[in-house]
Amino acid sequence: MEKTIARFLQYFVVERNASDFTVKSYREDMIALLEYLQASRHGRVPTPTEITLAELRAYVAAMNEAKYTPATISRRLASLRSFFKFCMREEIVATNIAKFLRNPRSHRNLPHFLTTEDMRRLLAAPSAEEHAGLRDRAILEVTYSGGLRVSELVGLNDPDVDFEEGILTIRGKGKKERLALLGSYAGEALQAWLAVRYVHPRLNIGTEIPVFTNRFGGRLTTRSVGRMLEKYLKETGLDNRTSPHTLRHSFATHLLDRGADIRSVQELLGHKSLETTQIYTHVSTAGLLAIYEKAHPRAK
Repeated sequence: MEKTIARFLQYFVVERNASDFTVKSYREDMIALLEYLQASRHGRVPTPTEITLAELRAYVAAMNEAKYTPATISRRLASLRSFFKFCMREEIVATNIAKFLRNPRSHRNLPHFLTTEDMRRLLAAPSAEEHAGLRDRAILEVTYSGGLRVSELVGLNDPDVDFEEGILTIRGKGKKERLALLGSYAGEALQAWLAVRYVHPRLNIGTEIPVFTNRFGGRLTTRSVGRMLEKYLKETGLDNRTSPHTLRHSFATHLLDRGADIRSVQELLGHKSLETTQIYTHVSTAGLLAIYEKAHPRAK
């Protein structure tokens, strides 16, 4: 079983060109299954052909009893389906028994987002008189302007920025490329940062020069961006639930609030499925309802 899992993960790296994060998630999901099966079989690890549908259903029941969220259970079931599909491809098993497992009903929470006024306050928080402030303002402006994931932001290299056209080349999930827009405010903030940026000589070669660097001249990490945001949330008194991903949620919500076409927003976010983007229409509706209830004299 362990060898088959290793080959399965290697398949995603080599043939599917999956990101490190995706491979890590699959690995964690398969280890969780392996630990459950080992415990239920009193220490013996089964081969893929020995695993039964009844065992997998018992595994799902155990996750429910342990109060795992529907999203976590659904992700683990997706990993199982992919694993057994791989095993069929390799002629290890004859049937993908995991396809008979049903995902739990998911009650999706509406994503947290900032209002346009809150975004204005946040974007104005970094000081333009400080080196770090110039960088932080550029980070916030670029993330909000392009609706970027934080991993996409820190992965930007100099050739990915086209100031003349006002676009960024983004490498998203599965290393797929898409174009993101660089608005005028974001472009000005980014140029101000690049004028003072320090890049470590070791990195200052070829095309891998990171757009955003730390004080040592190395590539900025996603964790550093999170800590930076926490600092400005405290300074501005904004909702502490706000994360770097909130800026992406705010980007989508604000576009839809102002009449943007949902398929255009899907393209800008890099969503594979329109269903993923549609949650932002619910956010917009909720926002309109709140405004209606506050403004209409007979709403309540």
